[in-house]
Order: sequence, then C-alpha cells, then structure tokens
Amino acid sequence: MKSIASRMLSAIPTLAACLALSVIDAPQALADTANPTEPEESDVAAITPPKPGWIFVNRGFVFPGTAIYDTGNGKMLGLVQTALLADMAIDPAGKFYYVAETIWSKGNRGTRQDMVTVYDSTNLKLQAEIPIPGRLLIGGRKQDFILSDDGKLGFVYNFSPASSVSVVDLEKRKFLRAIELPGCASLIPNPGAGFSALCADGSLATVTAGAAKPAITHSAPFFSATDDPIFDNLIYDKTKQQAVFLSYTGKIYTAKMAAAPTVSEPFSIQVAAGLRAGDTKPLDVNWYPGGGQPMALHRASGHLFVLMHPGEYWTHKAGGTEIWDVDLAAKKVVKRVPITDPATTIEVTQEAAPKLMYSGGEGGTVHVVDVKTWDETLKLDRAGSGVITVVEAR
Repeated sequence: MKSIASRMLSAIPTLAACLALSVIDAPQALADTANPTEPEESDVAAITPPKPGWIFVNRGFVFPGTAIYDTGNGKMLGLVQTALLADMAIDPAGKFYYVAETIWSKGNRGTRQDMVTVYDSTNLKLQAEIPIPGRLLIGGRKQDFILSDDGKLGFVYNFSPASSVSVVDLEKRKFLRAIELPGCASLIPNPGAGFSALCADGSLATVTAGAAKPAITHSAPFFSATDDPIFDNLIYDKTKQQAVFLSYTGKIYTAKMAAAPTVSEPFSIQVAAGLRAGDTKPLDVNWYPGGGQPMALHRASGHLFVLMHPGEYWTHKAGGTEIWDVDLAAKKVVKRVPITDPATTIEVTQEAAPKLMYSGGEGGTVHVVDVKTWDETLKLDRAGSGVITVVEAR
C-alpha cells in the first residue's frame, strides 16, 4: 500500500507540470488560431449543363436531396436540394432543374408552403420560388410533376381535396391556373394539347391547358383499374411523342399522344418471352413485373427494360430478380438477365451506347451495367433509394 501511495504522489508533480504547460501554451495557441498565416478562401465550383451519361438519384428517406452522378467514372458531381416527397424535372434546354416541393416554416409543422423551386444547372444556385396551390404529398412518382416538351410549362398534380393540376409558366415564373381533373392522375406531356392523364375508369384524359377555358376529353376505356391496373411510373418518349404503359399482369401498351390520343392493342411480356400470359388467378405462380420504377426505355433503339420476378398476381411491389430486354417493335423479349441484388428501380441512359442502372433495398446501392455486354461497370454505394432520372435526348 505504501508503494502504491508513493507512486501516486510521485505522479502529481508530473501532472501538475503538464497542466501548467497547457495553461502557458494556450494563449499562444489562441493567438496562432486568431492570426492564421494563410487566410481561408471560399469559392463555388461549377459543372456543365446535364449530359446524357448523368443520372439523378433521389436519395429517399435515408439521405437528403437528389445526387448527380457521372456513370462514366462514378463521380458524384453535385446535389440538387430536394425536400422529402418532392418531384424533380430537368429543363429540356439543360439550363435549370425544377423541383415541385412542400416545406413547413417550422420543419415538420407551421405554415405550409407549396412551390416549384428553380435551380441553375451549372452552379445549383437557387433562382426562383414559384408559389403554387397545395400539391399532392407523395414521392417516387415521376408523373406527378412534368414539363411540356418545349420546357415552357410545368404541370403539378394536386389533391386538395379533389384531384387537379396546377399549370405553371416556367418562363415568366408564375402560377397560371389550377385545372380540376376528377378521377385522374399520372400526368403525360401531350404536345397536341397540353397534357394527358390516366383515369380510374380506364380512359386517357386529355387537357387543352393553353386554352382560355381548358377542355377535357376522354378516350374510350382501354384497361381495368380494378382488375389489371397500370403502373403509375409510366414512360413518355418525346421524340416519338409516345407513351408506354405496363400493367400489373404484364401487358404492354403504347399510346400516340395527340389532341385525340390513340392506344395500341397490348401484348403480353410473358408471351413475348415464350411463356404463358400473366393472369389474375389466385395462387397462380408466373413471372410478373414489379417495383416502384419497374421499367426503363432506351428511346433511340426502342428497347424496354423491365424488372421481373416469380410470384403471384398482386406482387407488383416485389423487387425484380431478372431484367427482361423487350424489343417493342418486334414485341419480343430478346434477353433475360438474372440479377443478384433484387431491384425495385430501373433506368437507362439515352446515350448511343446506353448504360442501365438498377437499385433496391435500404442500402441505396445503384448498380451500373453496360447494356451491350451486360457487365457491371460501376457500383455506387449509398447513392440513394429513390427514383432515378436521366437526361432526355435533345
């Protein structure tokens, strides 16, 4: 015990010396910090307008914003400030990023503000906030906020309390009007009128948004919203002015957008692969499409990539275990590619040599694949778990 006590006492002078040294050196350290030899400088990096090889990954509920990645080298180029449950659209001219979003003055409460926010594409700086009526609070749906083909108008889907669409002048940056659209959703650009939308009665509504008094017309019903609904993340091809729809059982429709759109007879993706068609029978196992963003279209080649999984009808939220490459013109599945990481989101770049991206799961990993070889070229860890957007061909 004496030995321990003596060692403790002998350590006290050393500790005291260290404390004294710290006190003595502190003013000098503070002086060095207050007067740095090299002054700090801040700057803002710039990037180019969006390129065909870039992807925009909504980071979901885990990470904030929408990340911009270059699929050529995997580098993250920037982050567009998108709130939770926001929808982003890219200016066709490549000058701006538009975000339809809702915020509250006190974070999760207080005064609600609905707006279309405008960011410059080269420095991601805020350019404008365009107030709009109450938009629908939902994420992961590209068709809730769309732009006209020329980029002059924006259309924002609302639900307050009935469904309607806010028309926004993106050039003058002001709200124009709200158009009531009962029983319809999933907006589609329509250069022959203004926009179209899928409706609960199975029809396609078309709205003349630019008229002094907007007119709404409906096509004949072509699908059953109760027996075989259509996935709401549909695809619009601006170059062909054509929309592509996919039903829960695997029926593929195309529609030529015009003042009076025409919808083709559907074909079964399973039959196109040499299998029996999908149906709605309980306990009947087959290959079915699924996911939140279940298909992607390479516009120039007309190839549709669909996430497929084995299961029963009403398994439309299940992740895909295979990617089916469909030649739309030939109505044939030309390739089936198994994937080890079940995916709920798929997209493809619009380059001449396209790259396909798929993701799924809470980890937010995005896999990048060369469509020609089907080799994985990149694996973007923690990139995001939301929808993926690509640059349209210009």
